[in-house]
Amino acid sequence: MNNQELTRLVQQISLEFFKRPFLHHVLFNKRLKTTGGRYHLNDHHIDINPLLLNVDKAILYGVIKHELCHYHLHLEGKGYRHADQDFKKLLQAVGGLRYTPRLQQPKFHYQCIVCQQDYFRMRRLDVRKYACGKCAGRLKLVKDY
Repeated sequence: MNNQELTRLVQQISLEFFKRPFLHHVLFNKRLKTTGGRYHLNDHHIDINPLLLNVDKAILYGVIKHELCHYHLHLEGKGYRHADQDFKKLLQAVGGLRYTPRLQQPKFHYQCIVCQQDYFRMRRLDVRKYACGKCAGRLKLVKDY
């Protein structure tokens, strides 16, 4: 999927769920790592994380609906921020996602020797330096993915 196809998809979702046209452009932004998308207030374009193409289509659609909620509410002059009631009501009405699920899988799995608490991390930990947050026991590396 390229940026033009993504823009057509967003336009289609906007008309279907919001009954309003989407008049700006959508881009894939590979610099997004932990977020699914971003709505820009200054020029009204939307960035989408390309990692969403590797997960379920329902998650991609949910993120697009989330960003379209920001877009339409901002253009109408209503509350477009996450904490605003207008945003929460519209997001629930269209079935958008409140949070993006984890897009990258953790690379390291640690476990406490004492209480068996699991820790999943993207970066390697120094097990001599860090301890379990639950019981202060020692950690061991279970699996290096």
